[in-house]
Amino acid sequence: MLTIVDHALVQHKLSIMRDKATPTAQFRQLLREISQLLAYEVTRDLPLEAVAIETPMGPMDAPMVAGKKLALVSILRAGNGLLDGMLEVIPPARVGFVGLYRDEKTLEPVEYYLNLPDALDERLVIAVDPMLATGNSSVAAIDKLKQAGAKNIRFLCLLAAPEGIERMKSAHPDVPVYTASVDKQLNDNGYIVPGLGDAGDRMFGTK
Repeated sequence: MLTIVDHALVQHKLSIMRDKATPTAQFRQLLREISQLLAYEVTRDLPLEAVAIETPMGPMDAPMVAGKKLALVSILRAGNGLLDGMLEVIPPARVGFVGLYRDEKTLEPVEYYLNLPDALDERLVIAVDPMLATGNSSVAAIDKLKQAGAKNIRFLCLLAAPEGIERMKSAHPDVPVYTASVDKQLNDNGYIVPGLGDAGDRMFGTK
């Protein structure tokens, strides 16, 4: 399943991020803001349960999120840009990290770090990475999550290419993808076009 979050504020902020003249500090702040908006969409259907509370006016059965706290898993390094904003909306979430970098010659992912919360089989797991380009790194990260026991996984990104969506659908048809935009294509170097460049470099001011 593919969900495109076309909310006006999401699209407006994304357009500013795409502009190559947008400075690093503003890019980072916009990514934080847009991730908060995306967090609402990816968690829209969380299960609720009635919990007895006392308001200043009296008792009530109030709806609260049911089950174990969900897990947010950042695909390093750029995933941290989405993670920070989402944690402001979902502060009790457990956090994990999958460290992958893309070999620039083969475009294949290379793992260098893995640290995940416990009981993934009992949690909704949301994997976050700003870009779903070739899909190779994202698929490899989902592979790791499933090997660790995760059964209920969603993938959240800022931008996606048709090639990455197809790669994810083929490898993990049970993992819904949430994104703010599906762009035109990948270029010969595996970057999304028109895209916004390298999200990690723009976020951290490298290169």
